[in-house]
Amino acid sequence: MASSNRDYVPTNPAQFQVFMQRLIDYVNPKVYAGSGGGGSVEWSNIPYERFLELKTSFEAFSSAFTVAVEAPTHANIIRRQEAQADCVRLLRAFVNQFLRFPPVTNADRAEIGVPNHDNIRTDHKVVTEMVDYVLHLRNIREIMVDFWIQGADNKAKPHGYDGAVIVWGILDAQPQHTDVFLVHRQLCQEG
Repeated sequence: MASSNRDYVPTNPAQFQVFMQRLIDYVNPKVYAGSGGGGSVEWSNIPYERFLELKTSFEAFSSAFTVAVEAPTHANIIRRQEAQADCVRLLRAFVNQFLRFPPVTNADRAEIGVPNHDNIRTDHKVVTEMVDYVLHLRNIREIMVDFWIQGADNKAKPHGYDGAVIVWGILDAQPQHTDVFLVHRQLCQEG
């Protein structure tokens, strides 16, 4: 349903239509008490005006989508693309501002297709290598660090690594192991 880069918002217009309709249908009764005004709102942290702005944008997309399907001219397709881009912009802001926090639950987010926050900590490899490096001044207040494994023939990133963690300190001598920085950090925090 979502694009290959693991984005939860579908880029395909037909799939986007289904996704948004499900979201609108699910959220509407939770933020709107009805025309009588006497009912309680389940998600009172969400201003109805903001939801209405998203809903109106979706209706504009839906209309442009229908026209583009019935008469797929270049102009109609551009109108549909612009309406979808505007709706996606409002959707992302709405989700990030209102749907990521209580009273919206993980079950609610799963129901509407918005991913839940991953609370499982990722294991990290213990790095045993030391590195050599060169510092380059790139711009004002910007230093670029070229690094490689100490003693390696090349400067290639080792398999399975995403980058490097740079820990620095002002010491009297070159450290023999990275644990020295942990001790140094603890001493700095205590004193």
